[in-house]
Amino acid sequence: MHELSLMENVVATLRASAAENRIKKITRIQLVVGKLTMAVPEALQFAFEVFKEEDLFKSAVLEIKEEPVRGECKECQHAFEIKDYEFLCPSCSSPQVKLVGGRELYIDFYEGD
Repeated sequence: MHELSLMENVVATLRASAAENRIKKITRIQLVVGKLTMAVPEALQFAFEVFKEEDLFKSAVLEIKEEPVRGECKECQHAFEIKDYEFLCPSCSSPQVKLVGGRELYIDFYEGD
């Protein structure tokens, strides 16, 4: 379960940012997670519960926005969503596909007082 270590890093980043901005209580967090990270949203939510004992996160709601795997064909430049890990261009059937999305893992924003 690598989600716990991912969440430890997210929480550390939030702690640092909250301290820097004098935020005492975080109420909402939006996390963007690409499907190629293999991070399971339910496991991330479960891991986040570990940190909700801290005053900073006690009333925080974690929202996870999943991003699909996206590619762009190097032959015909067609941009498309890659489903079932099939890395073939649906327009020209070329296997020359460049990954352009799906590896994201970042805090989009957070709110607090």
